[in-house]
Amino acid sequence: MSEPRDSAERLERGALGVGSIVFFVVAAAAPLTVMAGIAPLGIKIAGIGAPVVYLVAGLVLAIFAVAFTAMSKYIHNAGAFYSYITLGMGKPVGLGSAAVAVFSYNAIQIGLYGAFGYFASVTAKDLVGVNLPWWLWAGVGMVLVWFLGYRSIRAGAVVLGVLLIAETGILVILAVAVLIQGGAEGVSLDSFTPANLTTAGMASVLALAFGAFIGFEATAIYREEARNPDRTIPWATYIAVGFLALFYAFMAWMIVQAFGSKTMSVATSDPASMYFTAATDYVGAWATTVMRILIVTSNFAALLAFHNAITRYVYALSAEGVLPRRLGHVHPKYRSPYIAGLAQTALAAVVVGGFALFGADPYLQLLLWVNTPGVVGFVLLQGLAAFAVWRFFRRTPHAESAVRTVVAPLVASALLLGATGLIVWNIDLLTAGGPMVDTIILLSVPAVFLVGVWYATWMRKHRPADYARIGTTNVDADELEDAEPGA
Repeated sequence: MSEPRDSAERLERGALGVGSIVFFVVAAAAPLTVMAGIAPLGIKIAGIGAPVVYLVAGLVLAIFAVAFTAMSKYIHNAGAFYSYITLGMGKPVGLGSAAVAVFSYNAIQIGLYGAFGYFASVTAKDLVGVNLPWWLWAGVGMVLVWFLGYRSIRAGAVVLGVLLIAETGILVILAVAVLIQGGAEGVSLDSFTPANLTTAGMASVLALAFGAFIGFEATAIYREEARNPDRTIPWATYIAVGFLALFYAFMAWMIVQAFGSKTMSVATSDPASMYFTAATDYVGAWATTVMRILIVTSNFAALLAFHNAITRYVYALSAEGVLPRRLGHVHPKYRSPYIAGLAQTALAAVVVGGFALFGADPYLQLLLWVNTPGVVGFVLLQGLAAFAVWRFFRRTPHAESAVRTVVAPLVASALLLGATGLIVWNIDLLTAGGPMVDTIILLSVPAVFLVGVWYATWMRKHRPADYARIGTTNVDADELEDAEPGA
């Protein structure tokens, strides 16, 4: 049985306020990449009503946040979904969810190295004439992500804050320019009319929209490092979800205004250039150049945010004896889970190196194939976590309202599990692969979940003391005390 962790083995307490945590969550979503890279595809599929899907996805996640934050004051663990599902649905399901969470975070983070390498390679070649392979740029990104993750969480928050302000800033400049100039044919609200909200492709695009919010559970992951976590975590969750929903919808609507009646023809013929063309037309060539650079930094910010989330998940699991204790060691100076950071970086290097060795396309294969199971896993976990909130409050004395403990969790669970079904049904939109690729991707998530459930049953039989600690760590305590067996 492991000893409790004293202050030397703790993350930095009180390092993050609401703003810093929001930066981590929104940066992980990579707003510029979502808008420039994904939103035009949504318009191509669903028409000019596509901006509304971001509001719909945001509303569903806001309902989920009502339930999620109601339970947050009862959860003093940095495991986020894993902790909620464990306390609501039991340790085997909880550990299966933990396996899916770690798998999904790694899948999304590692897949993003493909996008980072691709955009960095193309941008460097076009702007300064430096012609280096994508995998070399991905390697540079890994080193930088590892270094900032190794340093204190404060350093990462500062970097993410600067990059996030820059990428949202260039989009705001474009939006203001479009509004001032009245768009292509005058500002119109046609995107919000019933006729444009009932097109055949809206359900398909809704599957893409949920992927744009991935990572907002990270608010709970930073509990140990948050100032006044019972207040900070709920506020950061609401702000992050609300900002992303409104910003995505507004910017997607702005690109429709920028092209007017030509929107569908441009989205169909060259969706990848929509935002860049609009930036040139409405702001100037300099804005397009800046946007191309910020696409690279947007991906980097997301890589760093996911890296930090992964290492803190591993830290939480190692504290409870689920993973080797050494993975949770904290750097004596920087208070970072640096061993977990090394392990995550090594895993990323192996996967990216394998794709590069076999000549895979960094965007169409590394990004899409590796990211997609992460998206499926996350939305599924959100649905399970919402149901777990309902189960938890059924069995726990509380003073919360029925809206937060019954209505919100059950409605959110039904909607999120339905969204999971939508994503699975439209999996080809996310992968651009064939039936074999899609089947392997879809089977990977339940396979990982079952491995986690099996591991829990094995721990119950062979390591009962460690099994008893699953989901019990109190990161608000002065020391990470081990739970008593059978707790």
